Amino acid sequence: MNTSPDLSLSETTAAARADEQESPNRCQTLTVVVPAMNEAPTLRELHQQILSVAESIGVRCQVVFIDDGSTDQTWAVMEDLARHHPDTIALRFRRNFGKAAALSAGFRLAWGEVVITMDADLQDDPKEIPRFLEVLQGPVDVVSGWKQVRHDPWHKVWPSRVFNALVSRLTGVHLHDHNCGFKAYRRDVLHRLDLYGERHRFVPVLADAMGWRVGELSVEHHPRLHGHSKYGVSRLLKGFLDLISIYLLTGYGRRPLHLIGSVGFGCFGLGVLGMLYLSFMWVWTRLGAGPPLHLHATAIFYYCMLATLLGAQFLLAGLLAELVVSQAAARHRDQRDLVDRLLASDPDRGLLRLDTNDYSVAEVARSPRDSEADAETSPDELG
Repeated sequence: MNTSPDLSLSETTAAARADEQESPNRCQTLTVVVPAMNEAPTLRELHQQILSVAESIGVRCQVVFIDDGSTDQTWAVMEDLARHHPDTIALRFRRNFGKAAALSAGFRLAWGEVVITMDADLQDDPKEIPRFLEVLQGPVDVVSGWKQVRHDPWHKVWPSRVFNALVSRLTGVHLHDHNCGFKAYRRDVLHRLDLYGERHRFVPVLADAMGWRVGELSVEHHPRLHGHSKYGVSRLLKGFLDLISIYLLTGYGRRPLHLIGSVGFGCFGLGVLGMLYLSFMWVWTRLGAGPPLHLHATAIFYYCMLATLLGAQFLLAGLLAELVVSQAAARHRDQRDLVDRLLASDPDRGLLRLDTNDYSVAEVARSPRDSEADAETSPDELG
């Protein structure tokens, strides 16, 4: 919704409510997930901007901060914000576990109809949030930001463009900026995704592979005023390795026999054809067509044997992979059914068991008005 800059807050809120009545699909609740590492100078301003934007459009907003192993005053700022603002919660990891783990932890606490992720360095502008929500009113489930004009050094911009082009080409999800951390999701999308490693930049690809609709929105990008970038040259290598992983998972994650079996069938077929050819030549030469062929003295004979054995092993590995995927899928369904039943009986269980194999939560801070418990408590005591 576009509002005139000279409107008062009450007029803006009234206009938002009018639009809400006109648009039954309009978002009512919003969660903004903000992972941060050593971003203490920007957190208060970012938090204030997020709440101001949410209030201006009449949306109830939850803010989830995740301190991913900061060594400055980031946690102190987060804790203070969480204590004094309802619907604001902060998590502190025991050490740096990476952005994917931080986002995964934030997603587990999100209760908004729409979940927005953004960086804490103020390069992403919260004023773009209404535009994300507007796009999500259409037939789109995931909206990825596109920093069309980037205020980053060239050694980050050009490798990123090459990487984005490669990801779009291999995955078929054509976005200009897969690396952009400013994204919006319907909450249902995130319930079906597993984030670990460096998979956070591939969430639109993973969502598309599951049938969700992905869109893109050009967003404003500001220069960094505080701190420094947390990403170095090593991110490029990790990104390409993750791309290979995502390509295999999205293409063959549920049908590994199609990949492994195809390679095995090709090797086995070549080996068998080679053995048939050598057998024919062995008989033919002994019928007087040239000097006799001695298989043990022919290198291709051993190559054919090797190809046949490798092919058989690949086929067996593909069958075993199918069994593993089938059993894992059944177990995953059972676990989801159990979680759904627990949440249905006790919604507060959504705050339990925050620790996973991918990260470990040291502290949680939230407003006393959000819980009868203390604002700061251990994860095992939540709920």
